[in-house]
Amino acid sequence: MKVNNAEFIISAVGPDQYPTDALPEIALAGRSNVGKSSLINRMINRKNLARTSSTPGKTQHMNYYRVNEDMYFVDFPGYGYAKVSKTQRASWGKMVEKYMAERDTLKLILLVVDLRHPPTGNDKMMFDWLKHYDLPLCVVATKADKIPKTRWPKHIKVMKQELGVLPGDNFIPFSSEIGLGKDELWALIEGYSLQSSEEDSDELSDSDNLNDGAEQIAGNEVAPEEEQES
Repeated sequence: MKVNNAEFIISAVGPDQYPTDALPEIALAGRSNVGKSSLINRMINRKNLARTSSTPGKTQHMNYYRVNEDMYFVDFPGYGYAKVSKTQRASWGKMVEKYMAERDTLKLILLVVDLRHPPTGNDKMMFDWLKHYDLPLCVVATKADKIPKTRWPKHIKVMKQELGVLPGDNFIPFSSEIGLGKDELWALIEGYSLQSSEEDSDELSDSDNLNDGAEQIAGNEVAPEEEQES
């Protein structure tokens, strides 16, 4: 996809601030500093439209970036940052849960993980939660450039096995530095963006379970091995 225009629109904290133009929305979920901002910047060919930070937990809202007047990237708050208050983490969980349960324009969720390391408990919980409610999903395993190419198959195998990725599930190795996976991810995004909206009310009717899953993910602490974005 050729990106001619991309701009930051709003940091939203609730439905009353979401855009109302009904453009397709591609959401990004992942732990704090896994590389979501770098992924967005690579996809839109901009160096710093989506701001990266060495301070985990900085993204505390849902940041909307409009691309080509055709779609949005929606960057979720990073889950699992321990120094953020429990009240704030619970608030994030409710906001994200409500968005994923009710947002008709949501077309695809990118679960961004770090290919260098096995998935964290929060990564596994988010993957299971999204799969349980049959939400459109692609696992994007970023920072592949930081691993020797000969070790990619091993790391991909570990990531898929520990998450529970099945044949036919969307999984894309990615590097914001060298552009690995960019074209494949754009092709997938365009395919989902063109699909008509489908009602998932039957799968999402149990709001108590949705709240429990999203809030638990948002409230868990960072595992000791997690690193800052680089």
